[in-house]
Amino acid sequence: MLVRYTFGWKPRACLPQPESHGRAPFPEEFPLPRTLFFSAFVVLLFATVPLAAQPPQKQLTVEAIYAHGPLIGNPPDGITWSPDGKHVTYEDGGELVDLDLNSGKPHVLVSRAKLASISGSAGSETDRDHRDRYKMANYVWAPDSAHLLFDANGRLWLYDLHNGIGLQVGFTGAAAGDDPKFSPNGEFVSFVREHSLAVIRLKDPGSPMAVVAPAPNTHSILNGEVDWLYLEELEARSNYFWSPDSKSLAYLQTNESQVPLYPLTDWITTHSTVDLQRYPQPGDPNPDVRVGVVSAQGGKTIWVKLPFQAGQDYIPRFGWADHKTLWIETVTRDQKHRNLYFADASSGQSRPALELADDTFFDDKYDVYVGHGSIVLTNWTDGHNHLYLYSYDEANPGMAKFERQLTKGEFEVGDVLRVDHAAKLIDYVSSEGNPLEQQIWQVTFDGERKQLSEGDGNHEGNFAPTGSAFVDKHSTRLDPPTLRLCQAAGKCNVFWQTRALEPYRLRAPQQFEVKAHDGTTLYATLLLPEDAPKGSVPLIVNPYGGPGKPTVLNRWADGLLFDELLVQHGYAVLHADNRGMGNRGRAFAQAAYHNFGPVQFEDQLTVADAALAKFPQLDNERQGWWGWSWGGTFTLYALSHSDRFSAGVSVAPVTDWRNYDSAYTERYMSEPAEFPSGYKDFSVVNSAPKLKGRLLLVHGTGDDNVHMENSIQYMQRLIEAGIPYDLQLYPRKTHSISGPDVRTHLYNRILAHFEEYLKPAE
Repeated sequence: MLVRYTFGWKPRACLPQPESHGRAPFPEEFPLPRTLFFSAFVVLLFATVPLAAQPPQKQLTVEAIYAHGPLIGNPPDGITWSPDGKHVTYEDGGELVDLDLNSGKPHVLVSRAKLASISGSAGSETDRDHRDRYKMANYVWAPDSAHLLFDANGRLWLYDLHNGIGLQVGFTGAAAGDDPKFSPNGEFVSFVREHSLAVIRLKDPGSPMAVVAPAPNTHSILNGEVDWLYLEELEARSNYFWSPDSKSLAYLQTNESQVPLYPLTDWITTHSTVDLQRYPQPGDPNPDVRVGVVSAQGGKTIWVKLPFQAGQDYIPRFGWADHKTLWIETVTRDQKHRNLYFADASSGQSRPALELADDTFFDDKYDVYVGHGSIVLTNWTDGHNHLYLYSYDEANPGMAKFERQLTKGEFEVGDVLRVDHAAKLIDYVSSEGNPLEQQIWQVTFDGERKQLSEGDGNHEGNFAPTGSAFVDKHSTRLDPPTLRLCQAAGKCNVFWQTRALEPYRLRAPQQFEVKAHDGTTLYATLLLPEDAPKGSVPLIVNPYGGPGKPTVLNRWADGLLFDELLVQHGYAVLHADNRGMGNRGRAFAQAAYHNFGPVQFEDQLTVADAALAKFPQLDNERQGWWGWSWGGTFTLYALSHSDRFSAGVSVAPVTDWRNYDSAYTERYMSEPAEFPSGYKDFSVVNSAPKLKGRLLLVHGTGDDNVHMENSIQYMQRLIEAGIPYDLQLYPRKTHSISGPDVRTHLYNRILAHFEEYLKPAE
């Protein structure tokens, strides 16, 4: 999945700074009575004291934003609830913190010293990136809510909260992706080791590890392990699950033997090393997947029989409906057919439950919630992504019955946070009421809904399994995240916030709307220097533009800090969400189908022209463009399809759509044999000879998402065309190019590029 990377909380509106006043006598020709003079002096004194007491506005620097970690600090991440809903924990500064459920006050649950004693090595750059990007937790709560399982880069420690003792119970041999779990009864711990599924019996510490689903002695067969494609594009975070009675495990077997290999080279060591990555590109064989059921004691695997095209179609989600029945979701390779099946765990026989279809492609929200005779999922059949309820016969699961559409209207349902089948209710987020905001809602299976969050802006929820409380992560465009612990009754207590940005007194960008050529409303923001003369300010366009979440939202984005830095250097920064992006309905998103450039560029130019007309301070002779990932590709598209941009920065771009992965690219572009003209016309490597403006091309050599071959191939075309360019590589760095040192270097490099090629000579 191509993503937008922006980085950098509580900005405040800029206030005018007090001038340094000398003592100015009144003109003699206008004498004032002494009492009036004294009154005016007192009023002036009290009017100016607050301003005089206020410290001067602090100026941003790249070093201040990136060199010492996030300027706003590190909001708690990886927040996890205990199964009984009595603990909510997170890691902070090397210790495990627990919140008091009544007051929201934090206290240390596991000390820094104890965590340090069981910590592992830092792992590789890719391991660190994957744990951070894919939110891989470092610990798991036991079903009894009295023990924790810590995953210290492959070493599994069982920690007893009552006596504070940690016991190493297993070693996965992996720094990331080993996916440890407790069985529902708490008697076993399972994990992935050497591509196989292994189980340890906790009540018998001396018993050996049992490999219940061994993979052949090859790196191309994965049992229960999530491969790169499923992790990145289908957002699968686990590919095996315990049965409710703790007797069996269902797992996805992934056969990648036909998937081509891509070499990721590390040139830092004296003798360079190569990591071969399985990576299917458009038209290549996909991983061949199937679902199996195996006893927790090991033995023969029962394979589920599905009407499925091997090596082509996807199984994004599966799980247990009850202790003897599986549910399995399949999606065809063209992502136009989405089906749900029930399968008997003892025989592997399957029966259809649901069939959904779309003329172009589905939204990539594949989560399904099955249990107690009900199925909940989201779909955009009516034009917007909404919640749907189905029922099935628990005694004999088969074809499901449509019950009702639970939400309806011109808004989008986002993440489903919790489904309680027994209580018949769903907690979720949606844009109901404001397309630029997100609130937390609850709906019953009868369709009665209520809003749980309060306050304008963006809310993200993390609910206790019992539904008794939730964590609300709330931000606005100018307010970095504030985290609150909220009770179901509505009482909330703040447990984390920051005031680190108050000295900088950042300003909110100006929001405006523009109509696309087909009448669609486009949302945009512009951040301008204050009191700039007419025609004096260069404009930098900074879109993402690709499929996925929009960027013009009333929520905190770290990129605001770099925007403000650019403004302090005399630039204006424009953000706009074009057709083809997400969260605006089916038609808005599907504008990207077989259109990976023209419609998006048309909308961005429409917004840029409107901004130039609306804000006379802008200089239409000096325009720049920069972006990351899809936005990096967009930069190259813009600079080769227009001569209006004097400078551009492209970070980690896809330059040929045949180079990117199958699941993402084919969703919008079909397979190359089916849409050859699109792969030719929309791949910017083919328009490289038309590049205008000065380009800075940036890539991490360890990027396992958008491979460096994209930039290499683009550079070759520029060389052949005799076009100069600037290049910045970051050794070992992945798609996020993360780390204080490289972030500081990168953003200084971006700033210097615009200073060199976009600002006029003094």
